[in-house]
Amino acid sequence: MAEVEPSGTDLKFKRILLKISGEALMGSSEYGIDMPTCLRFAQEISDACETTGAEICLVIGGGNIFRGLAGAANGMERSQADSMGMMATIMNALAMQSALETIGVQTRVQSGIRMDEICEPFIRRRAIRHMEKGRVVIFAAGTGNPYFTTDTGAALRAAEMHCDAMLKGTQVDGVYSADPKLDKDAVRYDHLTYQDVLARNLRVMDASAVSLMRDTNIPIVVFSLHRKGALLDILTGQGLSTVISEG
Repeated sequence: MAEVEPSGTDLKFKRILLKISGEALMGSSEYGIDMPTCLRFAQEISDACETTGAEICLVIGGGNIFRGLAGAANGMERSQADSMGMMATIMNALAMQSALETIGVQTRVQSGIRMDEICEPFIRRRAIRHMEKGRVVIFAAGTGNPYFTTDTGAALRAAEMHCDAMLKGTQVDGVYSADPKLDKDAVRYDHLTYQDVLARNLRVMDASAVSLMRDTNIPIVVFSLHRKGALLDILTGQGLSTVISEG
């Protein structure tokens, strides 16, 4: 992606971390990575960067390939299972890097587990410099440690990168009181506090991730990544979403 002068569009968030579930990369498949879906997400990211000049980093889950908790539930040793889950996030990160670079977006993958032949190790200052130069950075392998989810890894990286917000792309356009696909009376919230999420057990993301965002005062914005232009709308303060913040 060639350097593009920002259009002057007012930005609500200049630097963001976008969290995407691994399942989102499956598209209509039941397992694995659907490259047309990756390319669609990549185009959303490219459009947002080019239009606004925002700095974007990503964390992608690994549930489309392997879930550590599921492996542990089936009798696998938890640390081993989580290590396999971290490998799945690296596979997804490389797939998304390929999609982004296919459409001309300079991208770097940094891993919490050293895999020097295929990606960079996580180095905080280098990641910040990449974003300052207009590159998209994808953080893989979570924190590099077992017993931590990719939600917690995303919250940690958002804090380390001094992000203005963590955006969580989901299947629906915000946080609801119940699953809107199962309960027609489910209520969508425009705003919640961190404590609301924790006290009501709304399962936006795990409690440790929400607590870290509260402690670092970084808002969480939950929105649907499946609507065309949704990421750009969120960056400019438009579109449907639920904002989770202190007040």
